[in-house]
Amino acid sequence: MLNIIYYNVNEIRSAISKGFWEWLGEEQPDIICIQETKALPTDVPVLELEALGYRHCWYSAEKKGYSGVATFSKIAPDAVITGCGIADYDREGRVLRTDFGDWTLLNCYFPSGTTGDIRQGFKMKFLHDFTAYVEDLKKERPQLIIVGDYNIAHREIDIHDPKGNKNSSGFLPDERAWLTRWFESGFKDAFRHCHPDTVEYSWWSFRAGSRGNNKGWRIDYQSVSDNISDKIISAGQLMQVVHSDHCPVKMVIDL
Repeated sequence: MLNIIYYNVNEIRSAISKGFWEWLGEEQPDIICIQETKALPTDVPVLELEALGYRHCWYSAEKKGYSGVATFSKIAPDAVITGCGIADYDREGRVLRTDFGDWTLLNCYFPSGTTGDIRQGFKMKFLHDFTAYVEDLKKERPQLIIVGDYNIAHREIDIHDPKGNKNSSGFLPDERAWLTRWFESGFKDAFRHCHPDTVEYSWWSFRAGSRGNNKGWRIDYQSVSDNISDKIISAGQLMQVVHSDHCPVKMVIDL
C-alpha cells in the first residue's frame, strides 16, 4: 500500500517557513511530488528532509525563482529521468520521472496560460507534445501514474463559477476537451474514480478571500493508467493544509 501526495507549494522556501517540514513529518507519505519549487536544491535545507527519511530528486528551471519540480521518496527509485526531451519545456523544469519496479511516476507542472496569448499557445503546444511523449513512454512503461498541477479544471463540478470563468485560461473549451481526451486515452482521474460527484478544490486565488469562501478550482490531478486503476484505494484533497494557494492531494494505491 502506497501513500502518494502531490503538492504545488508555490515556492518551497515559503512553504517551509509556514511549517511544511513539520506537516510532512506528521503526514509521512511514502512519496510526495512537489511542483513550483522555485528553487535549487542548494537553496533548501535538505538535511531536515533527509532526517525525515526521504531521498530527494530535483528538476529546477534554468530561470531562477521559477517553476521546477521535486520528488521526495522513502522508497529508492530504480531510475530518475529529468525532462521529456523537448528543450522548450525542459528548461522550465516541468517533468520529473521516477521508476519503481514495474511502474513509473511522472511529477509534472503544466504551463499556465493566464499571462496572455503567447503563454496560452505555449500551454496548448505542451499539451499536444506531452501527449505524444506519454504515448511513447507507455510502450516501455505501461503502468503509469502522472501527478501534478495540470492548470486545467476539467468539468463544471471542478470550478466554483463555471459560467463566469468560461473564457478564462484553465477552463477554456479546448483545454477541457484535451483533458477529456486524456482521460479517454487509458487513464483514470483517481479522485473522480473514487468520488464521481463530490465537489472539492485544490487551488484558490489569493484574491478576495477565495479560500475562506471556498471559491476554488480543481486543477491538480492524479492520472492512473487503466491497467492499475483497480488498485486505487482512496483519493482526495487535503483542503485543511495551508502552505500555498494550492492544497496537497493524496492517493492511496495498492502497488
